[in-house]
Amino acid sequence: MARRLDLHAWDKLPGTTEQGPGWAIVQGDCLEALERLPPHSVDVAFADPPYMLSNGGTTCQSGRRTSVNKGAWDASQGLSTDTAFQARWLEGVRRVLKPSGTLWVSGTQHVIFSIGYAMQEMGYHLLNTVTWYKPNASPNLACRFFTHSTELLLWASPMKSRPLAHRFNYRAMKEANGGKQMRDLWQICERPEPEGEQVVWSVPTPGPREKVHGRHPTQKPLSLLQRVLAASAAPGDLVLDPFSGSGTTGVAALRMGCHFLGLERDPAYVELAARRLRATALDPE
Repeated sequence: MARRLDLHAWDKLPGTTEQGPGWAIVQGDCLEALERLPPHSVDVAFADPPYMLSNGGTTCQSGRRTSVNKGAWDASQGLSTDTAFQARWLEGVRRVLKPSGTLWVSGTQHVIFSIGYAMQEMGYHLLNTVTWYKPNASPNLACRFFTHSTELLLWASPMKSRPLAHRFNYRAMKEANGGKQMRDLWQICERPEPEGEQVVWSVPTPGPREKVHGRHPTQKPLSLLQRVLAASAAPGDLVLDPFSGSGTTGVAALRMGCHFLGLERDPAYVELAARRLRATALDPE
């Protein structure tokens, strides 16, 4: 039986350090926090887990070579340990999702295939693999590979059912796509091309305006999260992000009229997300 998480009880959830009207952030390990949530209480979850890429390499940022290291939380502990971690949080999210709910997971080739395999093993029903094209991706410095300019988003329901129980705002997506069915290749841009053969939307990586309250090394663009929730959420839904980071999922949720619960272990990012969410509450646009 699906249960709604009592918004007024968030201050009683151990670890809750920041909250406001319709949102709360729990500071701590997401695996432990997920165990304290009631089953079947979440409508939509978006997860941007560690990509395990902090391995001493370099990348290009603003035209300069810089380290890829983001912190110990992004360092690989070996394939088997990394995969076991992904499976643990996936199982925790599956437990709290409603039968009608869905999970979105963002990742690159470094983690997304092991995550997809784990999801299928534990009974998730994969709905789509969305390819997000980043027109302003960093150039490849090694000149030994094609330039990485995409990320994959797995969209899944917690189980396969007949009829399909998940929410998909098909008509809204078709209307936003100029009256054509929206495809699983997303180039997020400012405005659609109504007369285009295939209408796509542009989503470049976050610009300075989205980092005015602070920076996170793996911050996702707000327009990407707005697309995700426009497709799979309804006003009043509870949106969960187990790796809340800078709070982009929460900003998109509040703009959609949804409730938001974020889980984040780093106190600095808890504060950053709270600043963004409070500013959004004052100015939803």
